[in-house]
Amino acid sequence: MRAGRNQLIRRTTGPALASRRRPTPVRAFASVLLAGALALTATACTSGGDKGGGPSFQGGSEAGDQPKATAAITAPAADAKDVPASTEIAFNSKDAVETTVVVKNAAGAAVKGKLSAAGTWLPDNALEYGTTYSATVTATGDDGKPATVTSNFTTMAKPDKQIRATSFLGDGQTVGVGMPLIVKFTRAIPEDYRDDVQRRMTVRATPAQEGIWHWVSPTEVRYRPKTYWKANTKIFYKIQAGGLPMGGGWYGRSDLTVDLKVGPAVVMTVDNKNKKMTVKKDGKVIKTIPISLGKKSTPSSSGTMVVIEKLKKTVFDTMDDPNPANRYVTDIEYAQRLTWGGEFIHAAPWSVASQGRTNVSHGCVNMSTANASWLFNQTRVGDPIVVKGTERKLENGNGWTDWNMSWDDYVKGSAIPPEAASPEATTVPSTEPTATTAG
Repeated sequence: MRAGRNQLIRRTTGPALASRRRPTPVRAFASVLLAGALALTATACTSGGDKGGGPSFQGGSEAGDQPKATAAITAPAADAKDVPASTEIAFNSKDAVETTVVVKNAAGAAVKGKLSAAGTWLPDNALEYGTTYSATVTATGDDGKPATVTSNFTTMAKPDKQIRATSFLGDGQTVGVGMPLIVKFTRAIPEDYRDDVQRRMTVRATPAQEGIWHWVSPTEVRYRPKTYWKANTKIFYKIQAGGLPMGGGWYGRSDLTVDLKVGPAVVMTVDNKNKKMTVKKDGKVIKTIPISLGKKSTPSSSGTMVVIEKLKKTVFDTMDDPNPANRYVTDIEYAQRLTWGGEFIHAAPWSVASQGRTNVSHGCVNMSTANASWLFNQTRVGDPIVVKGTERKLENGNGWTDWNMSWDDYVKGSAIPPEAASPEATTVPSTEPTATTAG
């Protein structure tokens, strides 16, 4: 049986996120790597340089006292006004064995931040609107002498035009191994701004796994790993878009963070040839279930889907179907949605005699009430199901079809070219925050 397209879907929504876009920062950080390993911190050094507006270098007055290293701040410009609250500090250092960045507000309080994947210093949270900040970069060479540069800038007033973004998932949830991370925006993000947004989208997983963001539409972006999430993975993701320019005078409203975990690896496989579902948990078969799929006039979709929602009791109402033969109103138990078009796994006591033998449904995966109840208690939203051998192929976009695409095709949906996105496409352990990469 297939439910109607208008079947309601219950969503769990995370904290509100608003993104706002900034100009792409100057990527001039490479020079700090000239002298080998770079040690970068956010709080170690105290500036003793000029407290005025322009960049300043600090060193001894005698030639022999001059530090070997040099430092420069390239963005924001000295004494810049109307700087987006999402701004990063772009800088250069040369001949340095250690480089530190300190940003302070007008009251002298240090702002927490870290090195970004682009080699800039990025605050942990969006800066305050209408506030003056000082940025100090200190480079120390192998002679032990620091070179310091300080620059001031003032952030813009709070904008009226703000874009809000939300996460489908919220803190504390446990999801299946096929669950994509889903972020939606209240306004379309222009194509030439999506790379900046994506660079501010960080995923941190324990254990680390390769993955990437994929733009489903101008208002929706999703993240999936290259292969299913490993069982019991811990996931933290952050959309650091507060104050980020997003085109047309629109800015992000706020940052967003989500902390969740993945459950056991429950994977369902349905084979139309033998009319059976095989259920594996952490790689071991735990049950084989007789099923009935869609009859020839209403075939089930073949492809890789995931459980979108779970309804212990619901009503399928297809009275708006153009074909009178497909109209019905039926009470349903243990329903698990697979597509927006109305394909579910569910209990079908009326078709038990056909289960394991022939297809009689309207496109759903039918099974006995006892088996549907058992399966319902095993699965979570995000658990994958692979259906094989039916007359119809799954249409991408008809549900969370992220796994119905090859990895190569999925990567094409990234706003950052694959060769440039390799650091951003890898999640890192939550125990290594300084190694976090965005995008």
